[in-house]
Amino acid sequence: MGDTLKTIPSEVIETWWVSFADHLALERRCSKYTLRNYRQAFEDFYLWLEASSLWEGGLDALKSRNMRDFVIEAQRRYDRRTLHNHVSGLRTFFRFWLKKKKISANPFVGVPLPKLEKRLPKFLTEEQMKLLLTGPQRLLQNETIEPYVAWLDRLILELLYGAGLRVSELTGLTHGAIDHDAGVARVLGKGNKHRVCPLGSVALAVLERFTKEFKRPTGDLDAILLTAKGKPIGPRYVQLMMKRYLALAGLPLDMSPHKLRHAYATHLLNAGADLRLVQELLGHVRLATTQVYTHVSVARLKDIYQKAHPRA
Repeated sequence: MGDTLKTIPSEVIETWWVSFADHLALERRCSKYTLRNYRQAFEDFYLWLEASSLWEGGLDALKSRNMRDFVIEAQRRYDRRTLHNHVSGLRTFFRFWLKKKKISANPFVGVPLPKLEKRLPKFLTEEQMKLLLTGPQRLLQNETIEPYVAWLDRLILELLYGAGLRVSELTGLTHGAIDHDAGVARVLGKGNKHRVCPLGSVALAVLERFTKEFKRPTGDLDAILLTAKGKPIGPRYVQLMMKRYLALAGLPLDMSPHKLRHAYATHLLNAGADLRLVQELLGHVRLATTQVYTHVSVARLKDIYQKAHPRA
């Protein structure tokens, strides 16, 4: 993306990107990864418009047929999922400027995209989760890491799996968000929406042990998860920590922290939890987003059937 930045005039960025980026960050509370991806989509789109001699006509002159041409050409450079993400960003971009009355129509409305291949979310089994969660204590017993780091890492893992939190929700947790008596956390999720997440008895116990053993600020606005130097942890810390314990447990290294959220949802459904309850726990706006986990559960049931039934 560095080369791309050099080729886009600063006045274009100032006029079309800066206000939109502020809207994403401040009003929609998008993560820095979403901002980065939308920025890349915008830059790619600008360069295509320049090369196609469409930029000089202005964004308001763009038609759906131009956007169909863009989608067709972009398929040569991106896989389908990346293309969907880019177009999603561009649709949001045009909606923003339409609302600001700087353009009169969103040219991406009704533009078809290639169908996505159906991919079931990857997740760890219950046994694999148990193995992963024991990692910090195993390293502590071997005196490989400091006690503070071991308990911090265990708390992170327990919160990700025990409450099904997104990484951004995890790193934003403050002491004021925790209701210890009720055993829940009030988190701020996507779309600036609050939801209540049960933490589970194990996560709560680890949180209480961590708070009592390692004295840190516990005011309502103070972050719960701090490094040994007293600074709030960021997503990068969580990602690197996850890799360490995956390697220790001999588990696939492509399992990101978000996959613990997948495990959380799948294990709940496997145990008979209601789909709409899981939707609420995950903070999904659409039930269809949650339904993908039912496919995982059915696939697991079929696998068990194939292995166990004499007539399979």
